[in-house]
Amino acid sequence: MWRFIRSAVGIGLALFPCLLATQAPPAPAAQKPPIERPEVVSRVTRVKGLRLVSTFSVPPPTDTECRVFAHFPCYSPQEIQNAYSLTPLLEAGYSGAGQTIIIIDSFGSPTIADDLRTFDTGYGLPDPPSFTVLAPLGTVPFDPSNDDQVGWAAETTLDVEWAHALAPSASIVLLTSPVDETEGVQGLPEFLQLERYALDHHLGKIISQSWAVTENTLFDPAGRQVMEDFERFYLRAGLENVTVLASTGDSGSANVNIDYNLYPFPTVCFPASSPLVTAVGGTSLDADTDGNYQSETVWDDAYGASGGGVSQYFWEPFYQYLLPASVQKELNHHRGIPDVACNADPFTSVLIYQSFQPYPAGYYAFGGTSEGTPQWAGIIADANQLAGHPLGFLNPRLYLLRGMGFHDVTVGNNSFDGIPGYNASPGWDLATGWGTPNVGALLSRLVKLR
Repeated sequence: MWRFIRSAVGIGLALFPCLLATQAPPAPAAQKPPIERPEVVSRVTRVKGLRLVSTFSVPPPTDTECRVFAHFPCYSPQEIQNAYSLTPLLEAGYSGAGQTIIIIDSFGSPTIADDLRTFDTGYGLPDPPSFTVLAPLGTVPFDPSNDDQVGWAAETTLDVEWAHALAPSASIVLLTSPVDETEGVQGLPEFLQLERYALDHHLGKIISQSWAVTENTLFDPAGRQVMEDFERFYLRAGLENVTVLASTGDSGSANVNIDYNLYPFPTVCFPASSPLVTAVGGTSLDADTDGNYQSETVWDDAYGASGGGVSQYFWEPFYQYLLPASVQKELNHHRGIPDVACNADPFTSVLIYQSFQPYPAGYYAFGGTSEGTPQWAGIIADANQLAGHPLGFLNPRLYLLRGMGFHDVTVGNNSFDGIPGYNASPGWDLATGWGTPNVGALLSRLVKLR
């Protein structure tokens, strides 16, 4: 099954539901005419569960090539910008200038700085004003034979390159932990230390979390203490006007316990289930090779699905009281996720460029809700610049808008692995939240709400 054994990359033979990104096939630079490049085909090979699209560094394979040779799209930054109506905002100069996005990952990538430069060159993006990697808790040597480290390196690459793709003028700070985050408590205290460090040192106003654990694996005393510690931090972040985003997971309503055995009932992931963060679910995006938006459905196929459902731990937050009676019945006074969504289907993928061992250097296709979380971080960086101040905690304003400024996703279901899921429907739902951003319409409303 194409899923990654880490809260990192995706696409590998394993069932790690809440551990985020998934992989798939191709992505690339849309606005170029098709190039006859048959050698790309021979380089679309499976490498330990990852799909290598091209070993060329510049230019990346185009979306047209992906559709012809791999039989599904792989969207470039420019196509995603167009599909979600971000392009006019960027052209008007609102591209995240003066903002900093903070990314939290285990281990990091030994080649991320060079890989980001190659990605930018390939897609015609400017380098970020600054890109800083900090490891206040220390580091461990990168071991290319360690699948977990390799997975996190790919996750790091996805997070950094695609946050930058949607906010090209924002700075990025990558904070890495020397501890592998897995199911249960492991790795979470270190992530919390990194996030506290970010606020203590005033590093930025947007935190992107492309990782998660099954909420139920934290129901013992140690886990509950960790969740409460995070809640206190998220409350502080909100008071300091910091936006915190989290991925909802890549296996719909089906997640695993501490031994990686499937829970026989619907579950959700933390920290997305926290009422104090903005939870990002996943869709399958249909756009043409110019990035013109066509439609979206809930991401749900044999390889993964949009995380979403009802928390068994957190009570319903005040901002969800506005949802209709039919939804209130589903929530039963508990927190429902996601709040928003973004493209995540491995078969409507985006590309990253990575060059660390043991894989060949080149462009790899990715999906998963940890694709959408850094993209939303980029959008909020643009929004902060447009507003002239940090927007901070988003959820009350998102729910006040009642879906205005969103592509409402009304088709699909996020059931997975035989576990019942939730149907998309008009308005907010437990598969894609309010839907995906129509950025121009959304931000013009969002920045006016105080």
